[in-house]
Amino acid sequence: MKRVISALLGMPIVIVIMLLNNIYVVDITFAIVAALALHEFLIAFKEKFKPIVWIGYFAAAFIAVMPFIAKEHILTFMGLFLFFMIILLFIEIFKTNMEINIADISITFFGICYIVFFLMFMPLIYERTNGYYLIWYVFAASWGTDVFAYEIGKRFGKHKFSKISPNKSIEGCIAGIVGAVVLMLLVTILFNTVFHLGISYLYVAFIGVILSIIGQMGDFAASSVKRYTGIKDFGNLIPGHGGMLDRFDSVIFIAPVAYFLLMFI
Repeated sequence: MKRVISALLGMPIVIVIMLLNNIYVVDITFAIVAALALHEFLIAFKEKFKPIVWIGYFAAAFIAVMPFIAKEHILTFMGLFLFFMIILLFIEIFKTNMEINIADISITFFGICYIVFFLMFMPLIYERTNGYYLIWYVFAASWGTDVFAYEIGKRFGKHKFSKISPNKSIEGCIAGIVGAVVLMLLVTILFNTVFHLGISYLYVAFIGVILSIIGQMGDFAASSVKRYTGIKDFGNLIPGHGGMLDRFDSVIFIAPVAYFLLMFI
């Protein structure tokens, strides 16, 4: 029940933010999501490592400045962003005289790449031609996969998929793919009927399968971190779902792949 209530409250918030059609609001929103998710990720390792949380916040803030970067330079900016993060992390080693070590900055940098860098592709999708419409496919792939995989897996899942996430089943994974394709096709019907975009249903179905599989890989990736660190959820920010990273783990993986696949629509 908590899961359902949280979804009913959370989805309208996301929908309203997207409908505002303001790139600054969207980027600030994803910067906040990245900061919260990265905080949860780094804190999960605090028993074994000393991740540099403030650099994580600093990295997440870069998403908010992306609208001020010229589109033709944005990928160069993202490459320089990673280089700058590496330099900043090594400065921490020098500054603390090895109290912060290579393992600590490795965990921090991995979190920045995994969460912040991947989420940077959401504003990139939004800023593309017709990006206001295309970004909905990311959410449709994630939501369709999550809902169908959870509901079908809970009721009919008999064949366990992996020890990494023992509650997930092969039946649920297949249902997740179907759910993503169905929801993305419904979104396409809306776009083609109301906004006359002329999007290919066949291509949407094709990328729906890919994005759902990638999204489920993101879910398993987050689960592997939780198994290693010995936690059940990354937080309790969203009742029934856990933390921000628990909610956005599939979106994080989907975003970079969606950016390149959606270029062909």
